[in-house]
Amino acid sequence: MRIVNLLAEVNEQECNGCGTCVKVCPTLAIELRRREDNGRSKPLAFIDVTKCVGCWACEQRCPSHAMHMVRHPSPHRIAVSTDDVERTQIAALCRKARLHPEQVICYCTTTRAEEVAAAILKGLHTPEELSQYTGVRTGCKVECTQPILRLLEAAGLPLEPTLKHGWQLYGRTVTAWEVPEAVKAKYASRGFYFDEDITLLNQIVAASEE
Repeated sequence: MRIVNLLAEVNEQECNGCGTCVKVCPTLAIELRRREDNGRSKPLAFIDVTKCVGCWACEQRCPSHAMHMVRHPSPHRIAVSTDDVERTQIAALCRKARLHPEQVICYCTTTRAEEVAAAILKGLHTPEELSQYTGVRTGCKVECTQPILRLLEAAGLPLEPTLKHGWQLYGRTVTAWEVPEAVKAKYASRGFYFDEDITLLNQIVAASEE
């Protein structure tokens, strides 16, 4: 997923302008524009190729099979360097989000918390921007969204929907540290070990990077 060697392409004859692709694109590379077709105006998907990372999300979810993946004319790797950001700043942001800097937060791209933290410190302030430049959240999109939101929140950035109509509305889920005491007590006899989990997680966050 780090190597962008594909691009999404729209078959205008098949596109019915439903907007599904707009809602699922992790980099907001797609928008609907009105086009004239035999004297009638209809919405069609338009792809900003500078933002597309070839993740297949639109192609897999298009109900009219109007999206197709084609070879990228200039394959390239996407990543944000951590070399030009103070290590102490990266570590502080990661640990405020209760993540170890070297912790992998996106298994599809093997993106580590330190890279996302560096990207945030360099001025990328939305999940979509982070996806475009690091590749994070362009695979399964299951495991990495919450760590991204935790890092953005730790940086003091608002977690607001990027699109006006509420698509890709983000909400952070409760972490182990935030489970209410009443919930811990209720499930303590059912095989849940919240405090032991927290102890282990704290050890991971505090571990040396050496």
